[in-house]
Amino acid sequence: MLEALETQDALGDGLITAEALRAAGMNAHAVDILVRRGELRRLRRGWYALGAKWQAVGPDGQYRLFARATAGAAKQSLVLSHHSAAAMHGLPLIGAWPVTVHALVPDAHGGSSHRLVTTHRAVAEPKATLIAGVAVTSLARTLVDIAAGCSFLTGVTMIDHVLHQESRRVVPGAGNPGVPAITKAVLFAELDAVRPRTGRQAAERAITFADELSANAGESLSRVRFEELKFQIPELQVRFDVAGRSYFVDYFWRGVRKIGEFDGHTKYTRAAVMNGMDVVGVVVAEKDRESTLRPFVTSFNRWGWNLALNDVEFYRFLCEKGVPRAR
Repeated sequence: MLEALETQDALGDGLITAEALRAAGMNAHAVDILVRRGELRRLRRGWYALGAKWQAVGPDGQYRLFARATAGAAKQSLVLSHHSAAAMHGLPLIGAWPVTVHALVPDAHGGSSHRLVTTHRAVAEPKATLIAGVAVTSLARTLVDIAAGCSFLTGVTMIDHVLHQESRRVVPGAGNPGVPAITKAVLFAELDAVRPRTGRQAAERAITFADELSANAGESLSRVRFEELKFQIPELQVRFDVAGRSYFVDYFWRGVRKIGEFDGHTKYTRAAVMNGMDVVGVVVAEKDRESTLRPFVTSFNRWGWNLALNDVEFYRFLCEKGVPRAR
C-alpha cells in the first residue's frame, strides 16, 4: 500500500486526490485508517498528501500544498494572490501563513471570505503565471498586493528578498536577454497599474524602504525594527579590508563606528556558508572574523530572532549598545 501511495504522490507532485486513491483500490475506510496512522494527511475534502512529506516540507511547503489543493478543488479557475501567491513564488514570511487561500476575483462585487478561500476584488491580472499547475499573480503584482494589504514588515521582507535575488541573478548571454529584473521602478509602475483601493501609501513606503542589500528575512526584520523604534538606519554590507582580506558586515553605523550582525540559526547550517566545515568550525571562523574587525570599530554586537522579534527587549538592547537614534 505504501508503494501505491508513493506512486500517487509522484504523479500528483505531492498531492493525492481521493479519486486517485480509489483508483488504486483504497476505499474510504482504508483511507481513514491511513490518515489515523499518519501515513496520509488530509488537506481538505478529497485532497491528501503523504504524512511523511507533509512533516518534511515544514510550514511553507504545507501552505503551498494546501493552496494547490484548494485551487484544484475549486469549481471555477482561481488566480492565487497575496499570501497564497507569495507562498507559490517561494517568498519568505515572518510569522504564520493564513488559514485560507487568497485569490483574485476581478468581477466580484467585493472581497469576501469563505471557510477556505478569501477573495479580493481588484484589477485583473493580465500576467498570471503557472506554478505547479496553479495560476498565480506575477511576482511584481504579488509584491504590490502584499505591500498594500499587509504589514510593513511583511511587505519589506518579501520585497527585500526579491530585490536581493534579482540583483544576484545571472543574465543569460547574447541572443537571450532573459526576463527583465524586478526593480523598485518596476514595482512602482505595477502599483500605478494595480491602483489598490486601499494601502497605496503603505505600498509606497515598503517599496521605498526596501533594499537589495538585505540578504535574508532576519536582516529585513532588524531594519524594520530600527525604523519602527526610531533608530538610525545603518549602511548595509559594508566592506572592511584588513590584512589583505575583505570582510562584509550586515550593519554599520559609520558616524559612531558600530557594527551590528543578525545571527539567524541558518547561518550555521547552510552549506554555502559552511563551505565544508562543521558547525564548530563555522562558529570559530565567525569569532575570528569578529576579533579581526573589533580594533577598527567601537563595538561589534550580535542578536538573533528572539531579540529582534521582541520590540521592548530589542529597544532596550539597542539603547544599551549605544545605537544612534534617528534625527
